[in-house]
Amino acid sequence: MDKIERLKRRKRSIRKKLSGTSERPRMCVHKSNKNIYVQIINDIEGKTLCGLLAKNTAFGKEVGTSTCKNIKFAEALGENIAKAAAEKGIKKVVFDRAGYRYHGVIKAIADAARKNGLEF
Repeated sequence: MDKIERLKRRKRSIRKKLSGTSERPRMCVHKSNKNIYVQIINDIEGKTLCGLLAKNTAFGKEVGTSTCKNIKFAEALGENIAKAAAEKGIKKVVFDRAGYRYHGVIKAIADAARKNGLEF
């Protein structure tokens, strides 16, 4: 089994247990080679309530189009997703790490979102 297959397997295992509702939508994190994406999703209705990517954060615009996969970008992304969720009236979410280990960038996003008012 190669690296991508293991990631997909972990992601399926996590998604079996997690589901976003209107009361507690799912906050999903995805990492690509150059960017980080965070979405808040209501799985019952199949709608994305809000979403951001690291290049669209205030910190990302200052630095430019270089790689956005470091802790500073992740913290800015966590702060901005918490603010966007608060504008939509979302206070509680279910955190979906999408098969990634809970350390580094993923942990920084979660901690910054918690610090700015999201509960999970």
